Amino acid sequence: MPRAARRKSESNIYHVILRSINKQQLFEDDEDRDKLLSVLRECKELSGFELYAYCLMSNHIHFLLKTGKEELETVFRRIGARFVYWYNTKYGRIGHLFQDRYKSEAVEDDAYFLTALRYIHQNPVKAGLCVSPEEYQYSSYPHFFEDKLIDSAFVLTLMSKEEFAAFNLAANEDACMEIGENLKKRMTDEQAKQLIFAISGCRTAADFQRMPIARRDDAIRTMLERGVSIRQASRMTGVSVGIVRKFSN
Repeated sequence: MPRAARRKSESNIYHVILRSINKQQLFEDDEDRDKLLSVLRECKELSGFELYAYCLMSNHIHFLLKTGKEELETVFRRIGARFVYWYNTKYGRIGHLFQDRYKSEAVEDDAYFLTALRYIHQNPVKAGLCVSPEEYQYSSYPHFFEDKLIDSAFVLTLMSKEEFAAFNLAANEDACMEIGENLKKRMTDEQAKQLIFAISGCRTAADFQRMPIARRDDAIRTMLERGVSIRQASRMTGVSVGIVRKFSN
């Protein structure tokens, strides 16, 4: 069945989710996150888009942006190619890192723009990674009015700096694009990551995937017995959900 055509935004503003393949762990350390932001700066200059918000999560990234001289597909092809080349070189891996088809939704009015903005900034709070958006350093919120990566001028046409803080910190039931993942886990992703690599002796997902099959299977079986969820195990190790699920009974 052919893929449905993406809806083109009349405002050229989109909320985009870029996901890792097999929902595996995307960032192993802060160097990986810093590199992604560096690539984002380079591509922003080349592609001419405006960036209003971002948030780097464990296995996906949120963006709120307005396209400029390049279409959305070209923008994310450029970002992906640069980051994946660096990432694969660092970890000695080959192949894809991101899913081929990112998710996007058109943002056509100011009200939904602000909803998407707050949704992105509160993503790590709702995932249990922090108590408040300003604590999470790998989103645009703590740096919104200081970092030139962020085009904050448009937001200031909609609200003042004081209103911005109150709005983004307010309790809400915002619902934007979902990624099909329950954010309430039996343990946090960081706890799961530490347990998985303690069991396996590996430090990265790439190392785990190079393990002999028998050792890999024993490690998966043990991590599930210790409380790591199937999807967490898949994300942290890069092993498909289907394979991990075989060891859940």
